[in-house]
Amino acid sequence: MSDFFDRYEFFKFERKGKVLNIILNNPEKLNAFSEAGHRELSRVFFDAAEDLDSEIIVVTGAGRAFTAGGDLEYMQKLRDNPELMHRTIREAKRFVFTLLDCEKPVICKVNGDAIGLGTTLSFLADITFSTETAKFGDPHNNVALMAGDGGSVIWPQLMGYARAKHYLFTGEVIKGKEAQEMGLIHKAVAPEELDAAVDAYTERLLAMPIQSVRWTKQVVNIPLKQLAHSMMDAGMAYEHIAGQTSDHQEAIDAFRERRKPAFTGK
Repeated sequence: MSDFFDRYEFFKFERKGKVLNIILNNPEKLNAFSEAGHRELSRVFFDAAEDLDSEIIVVTGAGRAFTAGGDLEYMQKLRDNPELMHRTIREAKRFVFTLLDCEKPVICKVNGDAIGLGTTLSFLADITFSTETAKFGDPHNNVALMAGDGGSVIWPQLMGYARAKHYLFTGEVIKGKEAQEMGLIHKAVAPEELDAAVDAYTERLLAMPIQSVRWTKQVVNIPLKQLAHSMMDAGMAYEHIAGQTSDHQEAIDAFRERRKPAFTGK
């Protein structure tokens, strides 16, 4: 394993031939992104791109979830510490840009619910397989934030603006089978078939001329990269402003107290 993977805590790495498996590894919290996890996400695709021993990247989650999204205590820290939020904005942009720039095919193996940042990762990846029952959704507005970390970039490109606005406004979830039918992911399969389906697909890609596959990805991603670079600064700025509202603190408090939030628009 390349030396630069030794410094990771949130992610773990496994090899299978020329496939590098990147595993979100905090199953006790459903792989929710902590401060350390978010920081590592911002560099993991850069490091994976530079790994000389792999040609394909597969991203999955440990345990029963892909990821539950953002960790509650991390949200509170971001609200209370502007300097941390400034760093998080840089990390969020870096995550999106390095994922889109990574020449290697990135396959998401969504073994369970992929919420918030998990959905953004799944939709920005090149090929995504999921279980039929896995849930996708972007609940930023449910906690009085906005989807500045990539969701507002990718959802409209996959499903059109009219439907994307509905799902981004409401945070309504979509199950894997429905996500496939909408063209949001490549394929949804029964849980017991997920590993075999992803293995077969990686073998198919590895049997192809991998350089031309990489270059195809680079050309197809040009408009997505242009769009991301034109939107991410504004999106993250608005998310930062939203994080300072009373409604966002109310959402955090309500989640802790296991009650429905009472938003006031302030």
